[in-house]
Amino acid sequence: MAYEIKGLNEECGLFGVWHHSNAAATTFDGLHSLQHRGQEGAGILTHEGANLHRVRGLGLLAEVFSDPEKIKSLPGNGAIGHVRYATAGNHGLENIQPMLFNDSRFGAFGLAHNGNLTNAVALRRLLATKGVAFQASSDSELLGDLITKEPTDNFIEAVKAALTVVRGGFAYLVMTPNCLVAALDPNGFRPLVMGTLPDGGTVICSETCALDQVGATYLRDIEPGEMVIVSDAGIRFERYTQATNLTVCAMEYIYFARPDSVIRGVSVHEARQRMGATLAREQPVEADVVLGVPNSSLSAATGYAKASGLPYDLGMIKNQYVARTFIEPTQARRDRGVAMKLAVVRSVVANKRVVLVDDSMVRGTTCRHIVRLLKQAGAKEVHVRIASPVLKFPCFYGIDIQTTAELIGANHSVAEMTTIIGADSLEFLSVKGLVDAIGLPATNQYHGLCTAYFDGHYPTPLYDYQETFDAEAEKLGLYKGV
Repeated sequence: MAYEIKGLNEECGLFGVWHHSNAAATTFDGLHSLQHRGQEGAGILTHEGANLHRVRGLGLLAEVFSDPEKIKSLPGNGAIGHVRYATAGNHGLENIQPMLFNDSRFGAFGLAHNGNLTNAVALRRLLATKGVAFQASSDSELLGDLITKEPTDNFIEAVKAALTVVRGGFAYLVMTPNCLVAALDPNGFRPLVMGTLPDGGTVICSETCALDQVGATYLRDIEPGEMVIVSDAGIRFERYTQATNLTVCAMEYIYFARPDSVIRGVSVHEARQRMGATLAREQPVEADVVLGVPNSSLSAATGYAKASGLPYDLGMIKNQYVARTFIEPTQARRDRGVAMKLAVVRSVVANKRVVLVDDSMVRGTTCRHIVRLLKQAGAKEVHVRIASPVLKFPCFYGIDIQTTAELIGANHSVAEMTTIIGADSLEFLSVKGLVDAIGLPATNQYHGLCTAYFDGHYPTPLYDYQETFDAEAEKLGLYKGV
């Protein structure tokens, strides 16, 4: 998902396998199905006996491993892999994962991380006082550094103790020559699932689509506050904390996860269809045809069409072969990116009143240009319907929205946004509609979901970010407290 099209990126995708004869190749295949979670860099680390081997690089997975010899250079029956998009740290090779550590007590181990730590600044200061020489600028290595500083000779106990210190949204894979450890934050912000391969190997990864990719059978979701230890002796489940509160990131269902994935028993595709259907009931409009912004909005668009009784059609084509770009430095470059990526099927929209369904609105860049393209193609009216609530607040758990200045919905009313994007009307799904459409069991006040980006109700303290967020949000009149 290129930045210039959506302006929204999530941190990373994880894939790990244990007790499989072709671990590196299987990890490559699994990561390929998780490429949507990060296109900045990729890496794989394997263990062969007491040795760890690693290949990593900048770019897409296929670019990093374009030479077949690179996979061959990763022997062993255990592996962890990572695809990255940066929300913390710079974009250099040093931040591409898996990270590799060498400790005098524990020996070598690797680590891969998805998410964002809200107390990274404080942890970095603490570790600096303990003499840690940091190998990267992101927060991902901090758990590994904490492990090496734990006063125990038991590696699993060191991991468990380190996990009680980090805060925020995180999913980790940690591998030694003897075991694969997976852990999820106490809120379960990010998805993390496990499955079994036909030969008995174990897979742990970010989404069920990666299990399907490698022919693994889904076993279960990793629970908030849980550690899973996989070794040749079997699988062990432990809790590193009992203070848990399930709040899955709502954006996983709205946008980040692949539609063929299942998160916490909920089909992403079906949840998006229900979002579209609920949106049609909440925000109906007289029109002739429903279109979806390709590709992540198509499920919601079909749901909207079915619930509204309006025909759905393929009104836009996404060019899959335009060279990817990351954070474009200027609005003009972002605009050009949209124009290069999308084309309108004129015969579908000419002389029609169009309902344009999109999954979210960040800056408004995409919607503004699509509305313009549709009208240039002869659409009489364009009514934009967003299958999620208005984005008003930053995310601090692993999505690259950390200031309200980036969000059109934080700085403009719906009427103003309608004028900015040039639509005939603009409406959003309600927070209640979103929660009901996803349909997770309401186990707490957050209904099993984190909706902080829409309502400002953060389920954890913000630590490093609190003072900055308080000042900015209060200035914009948005602050509702944590």
